[in-house]
Amino acid sequence: MYDLAGADPSLRFSPYCWRTKMALAHKGLAVETVPWRFTEKDVIASSGQGRVPVLLDGDKVISDSWEIACYLDEAYADRPALFGSGDAKGAAFFIKRWTEAVVHPALVRLIIADIVKIVDPKDAGYFRETREKALGVSLEDYAAAKEENMKNLHAALLPLRLSVKDLAFLGGAAPSYSDYIVFGALQWARCSSPQDLLPADDPVAAWFDRLLKLYDGLGAKAPRPAAA
Repeated sequence: MYDLAGADPSLRFSPYCWRTKMALAHKGLAVETVPWRFTEKDVIASSGQGRVPVLLDGDKVISDSWEIACYLDEAYADRPALFGSGDAKGAAFFIKRWTEAVVHPALVRLIIADIVKIVDPKDAGYFRETREKALGVSLEDYAAAKEENMKNLHAALLPLRLSVKDLAFLGGAAPSYSDYIVFGALQWARCSSPQDLLPADDPVAAWFDRLLKLYDGLGAKAPRPAAA
């Protein structure tokens, strides 16, 4: 699996790649992850697009984290299900849309100026130019209102907070792909920024910690940037 990496190849920070790594672990499937950088589009040209994750399974090439999750449940139906039912898959799709439309933008405000510090030097110009063009301001200005941005993140996480206050995982007693979608977002922040974004007494922090410890600490063992 091609997995987004920083200048330090051990820093793996894509939220979409983290969804996929957790999904593979859930299925009990071993995977070799290959560090990939933003400007290495030619390396994944066989996928017909330019983003990771890209999973190679025999002669199959699958891109997009959602498509990979659907493929894994179909191709490895004898292993633990990521969705479990059509209803659960529909609910997970809602979680996907909510995470990408609400949680990701709130996180970007807090971490984007940190991400540019960890990307490979060959990616730094590309990352800054494309993001600043889209945002209309410098990365540093976009992330400047930290206190307000933190409040916005905590407000964005309210639906998750109210759910995991009473449930161990979004699916109930056991984790499912819905959990991995939101986990990927928070792990993106954890692996790309030295900031601690969740108060220790937040139910979201306890839920995130449970997920970090899954699969022999797959998430917890992932390196994160050192504080400046």
